[in-house]
Amino acid sequence: MTVRTVAAVVTAAVLAVGGATGSAGADQRPGSQPRGGEAGEESGEYWMRARGVFAPPRGSTAPAAVTHDQRRVPKGARIEVVWRVGPLGMTVRLKVSGVAPDRVYGAHVHTGTCGPRPADSGPHYQHREDPRQPSTDPRYANERNEVWLDFRADGEGRGTASTWHEWRFRKGEARSLVLHEHATGTGEGHAGDAGARLACFTVPFDRAPGRSAG
Repeated sequence: MTVRTVAAVVTAAVLAVGGATGSAGADQRPGSQPRGGEAGEESGEYWMRARGVFAPPRGSTAPAAVTHDQRRVPKGARIEVVWRVGPLGMTVRLKVSGVAPDRVYGAHVHTGTCGPRPADSGPHYQHREDPRQPSTDPRYANERNEVWLDFRADGEGRGTASTWHEWRFRKGEARSLVLHEHATGTGEGHAGDAGARLACFTVPFDRAPGRSAG
């Protein structure tokens, strides 16, 4: 299949229809994989996969996968995001290729869709929202309350990351995944900061089970 550089190809699928709520066991922490949470054996589990090829913005418009820094995320670099929801919580997986090699990137889920300007993607998605945005308070800006997918690109510009949470996104409030210039900070005053927004990928995290986004 040929993927055009001006659009993302997105596929959504249902493994089982039903409610997807629940909590994890006491030994399961954000950032780890829930036991049995990927097997598709639990009632109510479904997944969504979105793929895109980065391209620069054109005037006042931007593709679904837009690069704001072609030195580090060149035109033609690829991204894939998989979102899986089940009774034990949700998993978000990231895979990229074609980015600048041998460096660490920050990556987070944001609340806005991608646009021609880096700031268009809005602040980080937070399960418990900080009343002050952008949030740098480690009580809110942390890997348990947000979705962080920092990764190191290998010598060929490929990288992967995965994270798990016992909560789910609120419908319509998680809209994109943003790649940043360095690893995410955790200290007071710079928690959640990963530097400049290099690229953005609009992801239909609120896509209803059984409906295709492309």
